[in-house]
Amino acid sequence: MVSCTKDAVAGFFSGAAALCVDFQNKLQDFLLRVVVHKTKTIRGSTSMTRILFLILCLGFVAACDSGGGDVLQTPTGEDGTGGDGGTDGDGDEQPIVSDRGTPSLPPGTSNPTPNSQIVRREERDEESGGGYATNIRYLNDEGQDEFFVDNIAFDGNNVYTRGNPDTGVAQLGEFAVYEGAESTEDPVTGTTLRTFTYRAIYGRSINGETEFAIVRSGSYVDYGFGGFVYQRNGFDDDGNEVSLVLPEDGDAIYTGDYAGIRVFRGAGGLEYVQGDAEMIVDFKDFNEGNRGVALFVRNRRLYDINGTEITRQYLDALGRGDEAEDDVRSLLTDTDADGNPVLPTIRPVISPDDADSNGEIAADVFELAVFDNGETIESGEGTYYAIMSGDGAEEIVGVLVMEGNDPRHDSDVTYQETGGFIVYRQ
Repeated sequence: MVSCTKDAVAGFFSGAAALCVDFQNKLQDFLLRVVVHKTKTIRGSTSMTRILFLILCLGFVAACDSGGGDVLQTPTGEDGTGGDGGTDGDGDEQPIVSDRGTPSLPPGTSNPTPNSQIVRREERDEESGGGYATNIRYLNDEGQDEFFVDNIAFDGNNVYTRGNPDTGVAQLGEFAVYEGAESTEDPVTGTTLRTFTYRAIYGRSINGETEFAIVRSGSYVDYGFGGFVYQRNGFDDDGNEVSLVLPEDGDAIYTGDYAGIRVFRGAGGLEYVQGDAEMIVDFKDFNEGNRGVALFVRNRRLYDINGTEITRQYLDALGRGDEAEDDVRSLLTDTDADGNPVLPTIRPVISPDDADSNGEIAADVFELAVFDNGETIESGEGTYYAIMSGDGAEEIVGVLVMEGNDPRHDSDVTYQETGGFIVYRQ
């Protein structure tokens, strides 16, 4: 069950100032963590015993560009050559189960190979509303620059238009932002009705080999209906077949843009986040075909739905929250190259079975707030999913989902950040 906010529903019904409605599923310096061993399952995920390490910080390389493109391609079938790839949104589909470690890959292509197109989408969550967005398509055949999203109620006619930079957000780094219609019309009576707040982010690599899309809503007191999809396409923008040739030795660093949407449980609203993604891959270890991978997301800045930066306000609240009883402490705040304050870095949990021979990656991440007295607070934790692409694994596309307590609220309010990234080998 997913509950919408009162503000979202006000105006739907004449004479009602506000109404809360329940919608059921019928509405169709590196700090790293190393996994030592798995213990027990808690809240649907595997709890792990971890050791915290402090190691030398590596330099960050400037991000590469990524560009727009055409329609999100049709997913492949079990053999990677055709079919619907399991993206019809049926609620009974389960995540792919394999001999890889936790976390499991999201639903999608059933039998991927290094030479196949691979499509993954968010698993459907009937409690929070995640994974309900289906048939996500970018429309630009006539220059309209629009986004189509199916199976999400109260988003108008399913067509999202590019954000207006004068009144909202149109771009986050190299990725485009789209807005659901603010109103719709009853086709019988002509009455104008308000819709709910929906936003989408779309990213496509510079050659069209990979892309991602994220859809979220700010009109629910839970995280609300939405979804994400990320994929390695069957063909690039020049019509060449896309495949993956994984190196067998050496290390590589990848950099690129990161952009995401934050929604909340316990409060309505929607925010944007923009930063820099960096991945490090060890192609020679771990042994037995496994690769070591580490994702860092730095220089994240937070914006409200209208594009006004609110990073400093958030950091001030984070510094005040969960204060030590017998000590006065201050939050150590990082800044970007221009001196702007940024959110704490998202850091990886390292495990020997995070990446497979098809170039698919699934691993845990966390965010750590560090104080001047040496104390730390884990201010977020989650999972990222990614796919490598190209001869020599030149690029990686992925989506990250992280949750944590929002320090700006006295009550029990949590945030969910869903961000996409495309990084290129340097």
